Amino acid sequence: MPKDGPPIPVIIDCDTGVDDALALLLAVRHPGLDLRAVTCVAGNTDVDGVVRNTLTVLEQAGAPGTPVARGAGRPLIEPPRAARHVHGDDGMGDIGLPAPTRAPVDVDAVTLLRREILASPRPVTLIPTAPLTNIALLLRTHPEVTANIERIVFMGGAVACGNATPVAEFNVWHDPEAAAILLTAGVPITMYGLDVFQRVVVPGADVRRLRASTEPGTRLAGELLAHRPAAPDVTTDPEAGGIGDAGAVCAVVDPAGITTRLLPVEVSLAPGPTRGQTIVDRRRRPGESEIHAGPREQHLVDVALDVDVDHFVRLYLTTVERP
Repeated sequence: MPKDGPPIPVIIDCDTGVDDALALLLAVRHPGLDLRAVTCVAGNTDVDGVVRNTLTVLEQAGAPGTPVARGAGRPLIEPPRAARHVHGDDGMGDIGLPAPTRAPVDVDAVTLLRREILASPRPVTLIPTAPLTNIALLLRTHPEVTANIERIVFMGGAVACGNATPVAEFNVWHDPEAAAILLTAGVPITMYGLDVFQRVVVPGADVRRLRASTEPGTRLAGELLAHRPAAPDVTTDPEAGGIGDAGAVCAVVDPAGITTRLLPVEVSLAPGPTRGQTIVDRRRRPGESEIHAGPREQHLVDVALDVDVDHFVRLYLTTVERP
């Protein structure tokens, strides 16, 4: 949270999704953020399911008036490929959430993004936690919005290992062309990728406390964390849960919680086993490829390489337990 000044205006573009829901709960409840809108895209589940889940989470979090818009129902080129094996048939862990009591706004996601960005009195920070289809369509259709975008902090990509494939992270793999377009935005970009995403884990004792809460949003955070078991190489606590996408929101609230380097990044678009890989060039000097063929066009991105896990866990817990 900034020490002084008004809250940071943010818009979340999501595919809600268990950990997208965790991110929404944090964004709604942190006093340093002004959540101006939420836009929905197909990813973890189909786009209509994403809209339904998003509206329900916002109601549970105590923000029923936040505008929500339906966006792209499929990637730019690829067919949609949901992650129900991770997020359940309904995209929310099948924990039996109620249906929302309201509908999305009557404009599409790109229109809402443009409207809210241009109307904001301060430059907006975009936080995409989903495949980047909506963002790519926005940038190509309304490039004028970049004049009022402070930064894009996206959950996606990986320096080391992927999860959708050995080298590709799900959000980028789901729509590689959209991710490549994001890199041309012409605004500062932070990549909060799998290298840090998987490490921020809430201990089981804290998950149990959240689940026992009588406050709906706090209890929902606990139920969602209980559905996101941590990777075995991160902790042996069987009841621990990773905050996932919410880490990207933490990085907006407190950028000092991550260690980044400004590095060239490109997205592999070729068919085959590397499609969707974020190729992060960490070399200190050019290699033979550049010497012989010349440099390729690569965009500079602040890549998160390390994270203060304890700090982000405390930040998350103190925020979501706030009424």
